[in-house]
Amino acid sequence: MSDKYLFAPEPQASVAVKGREERFPVRRIFCVGRNYAAHAAEMGNEVDREAPFYFTKSPHGLCASGAEIAYPSGTEDCHHEMEFVVALGGDIAPGEGAAGMAQIVGYGCGIDLTRRDLQGQAKDKRRPWDLGKDFENAAIMGVLTEAAEFGAIGDQAITLDLDGVRVQEATLAEMVHSVPEVLSHLSRFYRLGAGDLIFTGTPAGVGPVKPGSHLLGRIDGLEPVELRIKA
Repeated sequence: MSDKYLFAPEPQASVAVKGREERFPVRRIFCVGRNYAAHAAEMGNEVDREAPFYFTKSPHGLCASGAEIAYPSGTEDCHHEMEFVVALGGDIAPGEGAAGMAQIVGYGCGIDLTRRDLQGQAKDKRRPWDLGKDFENAAIMGVLTEAAEFGAIGDQAITLDLDGVRVQEATLAEMVHSVPEVLSHLSRFYRLGAGDLIFTGTPAGVGPVKPGSHLLGRIDGLEPVELRIKA
C-alpha cells in the first residue's frame, strides 16, 4: 500500500495525560444517551433500562480544555452537557464488562456540545442526530487521569458551572448504565480497543450557552474541563 497522499492528512487527534509526556491518541468517540434518569425526564424522555443507546462524534470534533471557540455555526440553541469520559488502552472482547475494566487507561472530564434545535428537528423527522451532535469543537476534553490514580468509580460528584452558577450536579453513582455495563453492551457491536473514548452521559441541568459564556466542569479526582465561547 502506498504511503503517499493527494494532500496532507489531518494530524492525529489526541488528549493530554496528567503527568505524562505521551498523549492519548483518539481513534473513535462513542457517547451514551440518556444515562441519567433526571436528564432523560427533563428532555421529556424515559430511560431505557434494558440497554444503553449511543451516538458518535468525530475525533476531529475534539477540543482541548481551556480553549476559546466561536459559537457553533448553523444553530441558535447550542447546549452544554457535562460528562464522565472513559479512555481505552486495549481491546475488549465482545460482551466483556467487568473484565474489560482492565483495559481502561484513564478517565477525564468532557463536555458534549449539542446543537439542540438541529437535534430536535432530526428527532421530529425520525432522522439521525449527526447535525446536532457531530461538529467542530463539539467534544471538549480535559486532561486524562490514569485509571490507577483515579481508583474505583463510585459516588464522585460531577458538576458544571455556567458563568459561575452551578447548573449541573449529580454523582457518578446515578448513571443508569454503569461503565462495566456499557463496555459489555457496546463491545457486542464494535471492536472496542486502544484509542476509543466513551462519553458516559450527562446529568440533569443541561441548557443553552451563548457568546461570552464560560463553562467549568468538574468531577472529583479528575482535572477540570473549561471552555469559553467568544463574545
